[in-house]
Amino acid sequence: MRKLSLVAAIAAAALSTVAWADTAAAPSAPLIERAALFGNPSRVAGMLSPDGKWLAWIAPRDGVLNVWVAPAGDPAKARALTAEKQRPIREYFWAPDSSSVLYVNDHGGDENFLLYKVDVQGGEPQSLTPFQKTRVQLVGTSEHIKDRILIGVNNRDPRWHDVYSLDLKSGKLTEVFENKGEYAGFTADDKLELRLAAKSRPDGGTDYYRVEQGKVDAKPFSSVGLDDSLTTAPAGFTVDGKTLYWLDSRGRDTAALVAQDVASGKTTVLAQNPRADIDQTLVDPATGKVQAYAVQYLKPEWVALDPAVKGDLAFLKEQLKGNIDISSRTDADDLWTVTVDSVVKPGATYLYDRKAKKLTRLFVSRPELERATLSPMYPEAIRTRDGLTEVSYLTLPAGSDQAHPGRPGKPLPLVLFVHGGPWARDYYGYNGYHQWLANRGYAVLSVNYRGSTGFGKKYISAGDLQWGRKMHDDLIDAVQWAVKNRIAEADKVAIMGGSYGGYATLAGLAFTPDTFACGVDIVGPSNLATLLKTIPPYWEAGRQQFYKRMGDPTTEEGRKLLHERSPLFKADAIKRPLLIGQGANDPRVNQAESDQIVKALQARNIPVTYVLFPDEGHGFARPENGIAFNAVAEQFLGKCLGGRVEPIGGALKASSATVPHGQEYVPGLQQALGAGG
Repeated sequence: MRKLSLVAAIAAAALSTVAWADTAAAPSAPLIERAALFGNPSRVAGMLSPDGKWLAWIAPRDGVLNVWVAPAGDPAKARALTAEKQRPIREYFWAPDSSSVLYVNDHGGDENFLLYKVDVQGGEPQSLTPFQKTRVQLVGTSEHIKDRILIGVNNRDPRWHDVYSLDLKSGKLTEVFENKGEYAGFTADDKLELRLAAKSRPDGGTDYYRVEQGKVDAKPFSSVGLDDSLTTAPAGFTVDGKTLYWLDSRGRDTAALVAQDVASGKTTVLAQNPRADIDQTLVDPATGKVQAYAVQYLKPEWVALDPAVKGDLAFLKEQLKGNIDISSRTDADDLWTVTVDSVVKPGATYLYDRKAKKLTRLFVSRPELERATLSPMYPEAIRTRDGLTEVSYLTLPAGSDQAHPGRPGKPLPLVLFVHGGPWARDYYGYNGYHQWLANRGYAVLSVNYRGSTGFGKKYISAGDLQWGRKMHDDLIDAVQWAVKNRIAEADKVAIMGGSYGGYATLAGLAFTPDTFACGVDIVGPSNLATLLKTIPPYWEAGRQQFYKRMGDPTTEEGRKLLHERSPLFKADAIKRPLLIGQGANDPRVNQAESDQIVKALQARNIPVTYVLFPDEGHGFARPENGIAFNAVAEQFLGKCLGGRVEPIGGALKASSATVPHGQEYVPGLQQALGAGG
């Protein structure tokens, strides 16, 4: 979710709130407040109800993100449907009958997401899964069955989800399938009947079984090995149940869109791209047929398969300059909500009337940024030392590259911002972190290192067993590329990231201690063995894949590899300043992962600052906490790289942040905490 605040008097105040070191070339743009980039958005996630009568979105209520609703024809008559006071609502969807909105939320970042319902006419939200230590999954919805949905609930066994039919009027749960066969997931059809069950294989792949009348076949009808496991999966049935779609890389490198005739088993490749996986589809709400697909190599591209939407996509592309996404369609398919991301402007949401070919702007996610000077993002294809191509994204301070777009007039301090996952990817588009860091005077580079998804199975598999080795080499190669192209100053490079990006930060300081001037680790693991030992129980289905791609702790060879790749055991090599942010309730990367590296560095008198949030999990959901950590990170980077800074001010007081260690290493931190020195 993206976030909000106000930039009214920035131009006048910028000079009084900026500190500069001589090494950074000051951008011409005024300072953008952190709150404008990382606070609550004004409105996001606009979606029409299936009957087209209502428009819902997420927006703040008393400072916390909640669900709002308005008549589709009169958004000005909006009212809040929910009243969360602490934990922001970040995901919701419409009930098929349009009478209510369903949403999920957890407690303090524990990722035990429960399902709630609130009637569109108002009233108190109803808990639909009133269980403890339970994580709900959406298994199936229907275009024609409006009064119930299928959900998965792991309250019987935290490792596996049983499937229930949920009556949306009464809230009654009826068990459909008790999952004692250790199935990782299920696919249902439009009749809300289970048709497929997925089960993990010992090699890290997946077997797919047919399900008929609640019984799973004894033998799989389709199998996927480890190499294809992150690029092949069912993509749903047509409404008549006769066609099963797959995103499928079997027999090729990248994931193609494949249609399988259920009766005969025959498969037909509908679309493929040699450089990137197909990662999104646009589906006809009446028939379930795929009408268009999206693929993203350097930038996203929508391609129409059905003439019925070809004109619509062409019209939207002509009228809306930027990345386009269709976020909802009515059952009648006469109205769509469409979002556009132009990178240098905040995202905007439109109502699209297909018949009239008319676009009406509904709202902008961050209107206070419309007047701000944002920086473009430049896609780059960087070659690694062993000949792979890593798609990367570069953002520069506004005005620093006037002579040659994408290349600054002189080398700049650089922040290498590493994505998490690692089985995920960076995308072209508006990025709050890129804009923030570029505005402070830094070049920002995000790299889709090997193991990243989106570029075919070979690129993913090239990262197997390469944590802290070739995956890290790719990051170093990107830094060297930036230095060679006079984008970065070699002695002014910081590494920063969350989750795997946090691990990469620790690895960067421990394994290549002379490359980076400093590092910012957000919820990153320091010991890969303890990380694997403490994965959440509902990740059990992916355990073998973790072992095959990271290192197997059940073997001597695997234990040795995991030990070698764990920054904790190379802590004595770290000599550059480190900032760590951690959520106390993180179920993926436990607090102990940060505690132990801090303790090791503390024992060696290596400068490390540790910011701990007692009400957060894997990352910072509450904007007050995200702003607080970034306020600390900004001072930390300013001291390390010489960029400009906005004072911490009251950011920490508004958050739950505690600083167990290292207050003295970050300028202004002790004062902001009221520590006095």
